[in-house]
Amino acid sequence: MNPTPAAANRDAVLVVFCRRPQPGVGKQRLAASVGREAAHAIACALLACTLEDLAGWAGPIVLAPAAAQDVDWARSLLGPRARVLPQPDGNLGERLEAIDRALRQDGHARLLFIGTDAPALPAGFFAAAAAALERADVVLGPARDGGVTLMGTRRAWPSLGALPWSTPSLGAALEAACRARGDSIARLAESGDVDEAADLDWACEALAGDARAARRELCRLAGQARQGAATAERA
Repeated sequence: MNPTPAAANRDAVLVVFCRRPQPGVGKQRLAASVGREAAHAIACALLACTLEDLAGWAGPIVLAPAAAQDVDWARSLLGPRARVLPQPDGNLGERLEAIDRALRQDGHARLLFIGTDAPALPAGFFAAAAAALERADVVLGPARDGGVTLMGTRRAWPSLGALPWSTPSLGAALEAACRARGDSIARLAESGDVDEAADLDWACEALAGDARAARRELCRLAGQARQGAATAERA
């Protein structure tokens, strides 16, 4: 059974937007470079990295799978520790707004949203984000490609549907939309996510010395993918 909202009203809620890894679904820019099967394996490893990060979060968790038919899959990831709330239709901004609205109607106030493709977040990143919402209206985790690795707020988001999602200008546009309505903003340490083959090189460099199993597997798969892509180019 999912935890009741009332049990966690005093805490920041970590909301994970996730997609069930399937060959040919998601990570299309990566697949264009390393192939569909390699991209699928890397997507699975990235999800496992996120689950490793969640193990260090003591607060409530909501998993928001991209498809309603994946609710049972999402429930299998963390069991009763997480509430599962599938994303509705719409673009990413509209889906974020809808999940945000549903959770606020349940009484939650401080909400932190993440995806599953940022394997090199620093230790204590989620705790730092939650603490930032004690002093600011909005907290953003800048990504090296101009997007965000985390976005959190203690009140409903401004309109998100028209923002330039999946572009290098997303982070600046999101911050501008929040500032336009008078929100104070806290920024966390910059990190990155994995969307393209070049991001794998950065991620494995950032993870050098990290002994966690999912991180080691990600870097192993990245090496295989690079080698496979190089072989294909020479053929």
